[in-house]
Amino acid sequence: MPAVGLGTYQISGSAVEEAVFLALEAGYRRIDTAKLYQNEREIGDAIRASDVPRKDIFITTKLWPTDFINAEWALEESLDKLQTDYVDLYLIHWPFVGKGRAWKALENSHADGRIRALGVSNYSIKHINELLKNAKVKPAVNQIECSPFFYRKDLIDHCMANDIVVEAYSPLTRGQKINDPVVVEIARKYDKSPAQIMIRWALEHSMTTVPKAASKAHIEENIAVFDFSIDPADMASLDTLNKNYRAGA
Repeated sequence: MPAVGLGTYQISGSAVEEAVFLALEAGYRRIDTAKLYQNEREIGDAIRASDVPRKDIFITTKLWPTDFINAEWALEESLDKLQTDYVDLYLIHWPFVGKGRAWKALENSHADGRIRALGVSNYSIKHINELLKNAKVKPAVNQIECSPFFYRKDLIDHCMANDIVVEAYSPLTRGQKINDPVVVEIARKYDKSPAQIMIRWALEHSMTTVPKAASKAHIEENIAVFDFSIDPADMASLDTLNKNYRAGA
């Protein structure tokens, strides 16, 4: 799974189609979507229009709680919209009553290859432990909101102790904390943008991440984070920004 992907929440229509096409041109090989986002069909169109082979693109989509009774049907609907016969990662979007039943259904789809990897999103330590009790297939990923301003170290440590990859969404706080003085000062030190520092922060903590972007400039900026590292003292400064500030998806 590529370390940085394109988040597509609240990007729809021709805008998301263009964003995915630009991202693939810029070197992204991972696209994150969900049924809730209502943009799977446009993302499928962009992937088909791209010169990048499907086998080289890592696609994530998600099961919304209202579909837990018909989980396999919901998966088929997403596959049809994405115009593919498999997804690389399928996540239960939110913990809910009946998730055990949905998980068992999705384990069948994992076994037949329609789902290459199975995971969860927005799961707490309690939710993860409940799932692990009966799951035949251990969740590969837990996608959670995470940034220097909302750093749930206990949850991240628990996931990693169980070999569950942590994937950070809203790593840029939807722009709401992008001009924080500490972030800006560290960005100047490394000759990088604040957004690049916040994305790199997640990578330094061994997380993957899916920053959202629609413009060509931001798409290119967000993936240009592999030519530097943040030293431990600056990471510690960023960690102190944690105030349980939630920006949302």
